[in-house]
Amino acid sequence: MPVAAFETIDVLWIALSGFLVVVAIALAFVLVRLAATIRSTSSLVQGLEKEVLPLINKAGGTVDRINAQLDKLDLVTDSAVDAADSLDTAVRAVTIAITRPVTKISGLAAGLAHGFASLRTRRNVRGAYESGRAAAGRREQEIEEELHRGGESA
Repeated sequence: MPVAAFETIDVLWIALSGFLVVVAIALAFVLVRLAATIRSTSSLVQGLEKEVLPLINKAGGTVDRINAQLDKLDLVTDSAVDAADSLDTAVRAVTIAITRPVTKISGLAAGLAHGFASLRTRRNVRGAYESGRAAAGRREQEIEEELHRGGESA
């Protein structure tokens, strides 16, 4: 067949064949590179399985030990809360037991001091008695108010 006998369709078939050969070579190159990448990835995953699984097991054991220690700490804090509640109850009992006598003694002292001062200035026993009694009542009331405020100054 002479060169002039080629038709346009023959040239297109030759061009298409050349293109397909180039595509096949490029595709083969990409597939070889992809296979290498997959081998690399497979090797990485196998290495991770060998290294990470024991690490996860150790971490699980560590978490179990931490949970055991936290359970012990929970018992300690519960005991501390119970002790604080008991102490609060004891302090309240002592406060209640001491408050009334202290209030009365403080009122008595204030009443005596005020009554004697009034007796010295007025020379009236009945007036001094009433003045001392009023001062004792005011002092007891002041202490009661101070206890109700929680010790804050007025």
